Amino acid sequence: MSADRLFLFLGALSAAIAVAAGALGAHALRSVLAPDRLAVFETAARYQMYHAIGLCIVAWAAARSGGRAGPLAGALFALGTLLFCGGLYVYALSGLRVAAMAAPVGGAAFIAGWTCLAWLALAAQRRPH
Repeated sequence: MSADRLFLFLGALSAAIAVAAGALGAHALRSVLAPDRLAVFETAARYQMYHAIGLCIVAWAAARSGGRAGPLAGALFALGTLLFCGGLYVYALSGLRVAAMAAPVGGAAFIAGWTCLAWLALAAQRRPH
């Protein structure tokens, strides 16, 4: 599978999971979780959706440009989703504080992914059409 198709697939799947998580938080978990842990869960769902959209943008950009910045951005968004969102989901649902310790690493992956996407935009601009 090409990188652009892979990242479009991952982005669409991640968006579907983010919508399901948001609905779960809004309906099923509101009466179960403490407000602070529900807020953490909602933050995870929100950031998952942001980066699902980011993966779709990476798919679009990778299909139009060469180089490694696009696939690297997609991999970093996927890793960030797993670590940041996954860690926050586990913490919110279980109270396991060690799970939340993955969030800063995931956040750094998100930042690096957006930086790679910015680099891709600059590098594509310099290429002759």
